[in-house]
Amino acid sequence: MDEFVSLEQMEESAVAVRQRLRHTPRVGLILGSGLGTVADKVAAEAVIPYEDVPHFPLSSVEGHAGRLVAGELEGQQVLVMQGRAHYYEGYSLSQVTLPIRVMQLLGVEILIVTNAAGGLNQRFAVGEVMLIRDHINLIGMGGLNPLRGPNLARFGPRFPSMANAYDPGLRALARAAADEAGVPVHEGVYVGLPGPSYETPAEVRFLRLIGGDTVGMSTVAEVVVARHGGTRVLGLSGISNVIPQEDQVVEPNHAEVLEAGRLLAPRLLTIICGVLKRL
Repeated sequence: MDEFVSLEQMEESAVAVRQRLRHTPRVGLILGSGLGTVADKVAAEAVIPYEDVPHFPLSSVEGHAGRLVAGELEGQQVLVMQGRAHYYEGYSLSQVTLPIRVMQLLGVEILIVTNAAGGLNQRFAVGEVMLIRDHINLIGMGGLNPLRGPNLARFGPRFPSMANAYDPGLRALARAAADEAGVPVHEGVYVGLPGPSYETPAEVRFLRLIGGDTVGMSTVAEVVVARHGGTRVLGLSGISNVIPQEDQVVEPNHAEVLEAGRLLAPRLLTIICGVLKRL
């Protein structure tokens, strides 16, 4: 598979998905590690394994089911990704973000992207939710931007703004939904790293110094491509572990991420459903 996914390949993927749908999805959801159970609440009209979609990247990570679920949730037509592919799995960022382009070709207007993230902010606790206000694209700053290569003018301009990457209006709806349900939420900055190795203590100190509140290995590239195509974005980080201070060495592991997902999934579902009701 080439590094850059062509517009023709994107359209082939979209056609394969569209043939299985009865309605046009308005909202796309991406569910991170351990959060796939959120899709169980969708009144599904179609369930499409990623293997059935030409050119679609497949996830090899535990906690990512690897299928699209289309249907209705809280009166909205949704297209849910149960799991995502990651750059560290060997895909290019163009391949990782192909599903976003497919959603845009299908007519998705709003993207709700979730992740399980490490808490840099010491005020956070495992199982809490952070509304992403902004991100730091450390992968992109090093040259690995998903928009690298020929610009697809059908979607957006060569130099898109990221000034409001995370839609303030959608974030307000999420906060209102959380407050109504008594779900505590934070707001903050998500730092995107390539993975798959976790951060060293020195790297954690650096990420805190530059203003990071959570850190993870996904999301940022998807948001960049979503905004390039004019899709509004709501970002939600579920705190899977709180990274200790430098003198407290604790070995992180993926099992704790999946375990935290069992606590996070119902909270994220409450917020997502509350947002969908308010749209």
